[in-house]
Formats: sequence, structure tokens, C-alpha cells
Amino acid sequence: MSRQSISFTEPNEKWLKEQVDSKEYSSKSELVNDLIRQARKQQVQIDWVRAKLDSAEKSGFTTDSKEAILAQSKAMLNG
Repeated sequence: MSRQSISFTEPNEKWLKEQVDSKEYSSKSELVNDLIRQARKQQVQIDWVRAKLDSAEKSGFTTDSKEAILAQSKAMLNG
């Protein structure tokens, strides 16, 4: 695992410390790594939605119902 030195703004440092102090996380490193994992997962979801929108725009109208589209989107977002 690589080590990095990063600086935080005062409000972000305070929030990080509160999370560790509340025992939500055992260290700031654990918290930052979790936030990065969440951001990466979110990016995968965003990319999926963009690809679906791009595909839909290129193909014209869909025959899927609004409910089916919503269900498929929710399924992707929930992993």
C-alpha cells in the first residue's frame, strides 16, 4: 500500500476527525479509502447511465415502459 501526504481544509479535517472519534472508522486513512471506493462505484453507475442515454439517443424511441426503465436503473444503482 502506498503512503500519501494530503492536506484538508479545516471543515473537512474536523469532519474526518468526528467520524474517527465516533468510532465510525478506525482511522482517517480507512475513511478516505472508503470515500474513494464509493466515488469509484458512483462513477461506474454514472458511466452506465451515460452509456444508456447515448444508446437511447442513437436508437430513437424505446418500447420499455417508464416503470421498466426505472426498475433497471434502480437495480444498477443498488449493485
